[in-house]
Amino acid sequence: MEQDTEFDTAAAVTRSMLGWGVVAGPFYLLVGLVLALTREGFDFAQHPLSVLMLGDGGWMQVTNLALSGAMVLVAGIGAARAGARGTGIAVGVYGAAMVASAIFPPDPMPGFPPGQDGATTISVSGLLHFAFGGIGFTALAVAAFLLGGWLARHGERGGAVWSRAAGVVILVGFVGGAALGPAGMGGLWLAVVVGFLWLLLASLRLYRAVPHPEVARR
Repeated sequence: MEQDTEFDTAAAVTRSMLGWGVVAGPFYLLVGLVLALTREGFDFAQHPLSVLMLGDGGWMQVTNLALSGAMVLVAGIGAARAGARGTGIAVGVYGAAMVASAIFPPDPMPGFPPGQDGATTISVSGLLHFAFGGIGFTALAVAAFLLGGWLARHGERGGAVWSRAAGVVILVGFVGGAALGPAGMGGLWLAVVVGFLWLLLASLRLYRAVPHPEVARR
């Protein structure tokens, strides 16, 4: 005779949401890398992935940014449901900022699209793209600092230090990259990669904090 197993739907949904935090970074970076390697004129040392939104085929990076942002937003909701409310809200802001950035393309940069000398003036779209980028990276850094506090309260000092250090790298990398332009592109790339790596590890950690959906296996 089979015994019915009580199933916690809320826990299953929360775990599923956090799973998108694991997927978002690899998805965004892999798609962006493929586009960067196949679009004429793109230079990793001079251009951020966002300029791939411009020119022929730009819709592919727009879609990549919007979908990745939606994944991050869902992961933020999952983090809040998992008990890290402040972290979840901040991650959600980052995801929403990514989606907003996909709506407003950046201005051209020297060399991209091919033949461009760069924008001579800052357009409204370019300004909004930059503003949402600033909001997003700041929110992601705040999320890392807040998770550091959450981990410290759970006795995980090593994880707390790593999370806070990631927050510093994200914030300094973005600010440095934005201030220095093409010369600071390495800082911007560092902020993007470390940010998504932090999100992946944070999502995995919070996933473990959610009780198993099958009550009998808790």
